[in-house]
Amino acid sequence: MIIDRQAKQILKNKTKPGKVVIILGARRVGKTILLKEFLKEEKEKYIFWNGEDFAVHEILKRRSIKNYQNLIGDARLIVIDEAQMIPEAGKVLKLLIDSFEDLRIIVTGSSAFDLTNLTGEPLTGRMHEINLFPLSEAEYAAIELPEERKDNLRDRLVFGNMPELINYQNPDEKAGYLRELINSYLLKDILVFENIRNSSKLFELLKLIAFQIGNEVSFQELGKQLSVSKNTAERYLNLLSKVFVIYRLSGFSRNLRKEIVKNSKWYFYDNGIRNAVIANFSRIEMRNDIGILWENYMISERIKHQKYSGIISNNYFWRTYDQQEIDFVEEREGKLFAYEFKWKEDKIKIPAAWKNAYPDSQFKAVTQDNYSDWLNE
Repeated sequence: MIIDRQAKQILKNKTKPGKVVIILGARRVGKTILLKEFLKEEKEKYIFWNGEDFAVHEILKRRSIKNYQNLIGDARLIVIDEAQMIPEAGKVLKLLIDSFEDLRIIVTGSSAFDLTNLTGEPLTGRMHEINLFPLSEAEYAAIELPEERKDNLRDRLVFGNMPELINYQNPDEKAGYLRELINSYLLKDILVFENIRNSSKLFELLKLIAFQIGNEVSFQELGKQLSVSKNTAERYLNLLSKVFVIYRLSGFSRNLRKEIVKNSKWYFYDNGIRNAVIANFSRIEMRNDIGILWENYMISERIKHQKYSGIISNNYFWRTYDQQEIDFVEEREGKLFAYEFKWKEDKIKIPAAWKNAYPDSQFKAVTQDNYSDWLNE
């Protein structure tokens, strides 16, 4: 089954002559399929290169206008999948876009390692970045019946939203796929580009993060538990964020003395990956971490909505030294929006310290009953 991706329309709008569009996302989130679906509607001649093909490396190695002119011919679109695997990919793209004014270029990458140099001065004003995530609630809503949504949501809280899972019905098959994914694909780019041979430390770190979702993380404490330095723990976390496995939330503060901002929180982009790391695919009814799963799922879904809808927002958590806290804070359009995530709806009051400090902010509790409206507001 092919699900229409929200990023497809963004890709159509951004792909223009003289521009490089970079699609970034974790391995197996559907970047190649998105490209193929996009190309089905392409009317002009195009070239498709796979960045993991050494033959492609060879033909692009000679960086001369004449060589590239011979390669391109009368094509008006170049698509490079997994472009981060191509040596000096940034220089290749810069020469192409500088030399051929009518050329449109789309590249994908499953890590930000070798593509980060594209965000600097060489391609300023000529580059668009699109994030592709695991499937979103909005994308599922287009193919599932309303009466199925509640049960499907409970399933997704456990197994997550990796696109391939729609082809599996059996929980054991889903669990097997996710285990294979983290063993074979998830950390590949880190091991290749950073030459980290001891991948066990990365898995140990991911486990620690998986059990600390919703809590502040100290680099120093992580280092102690892993028997590595504080700086190494921080570096590993940043590497894991560059391959889109986890992401960071900082603490929000307007410089009130009692607000905590020193440490950060870390979340997984996908619940299924998180549960695969801790080897727990038990049903919702049998778990004691449903609050964690709900918080992780809602924040990741909201981030998808922000990116796909073009919402510019600074995202934070908020906590004080006397343990008053808010799960998620959005700072956008000059306003503050505070959200608490509760799987079971209880009477949820806005923390007094927040209300007093930020009386003009908006506050909402996000539950099973209203999450769909909130994700798309």
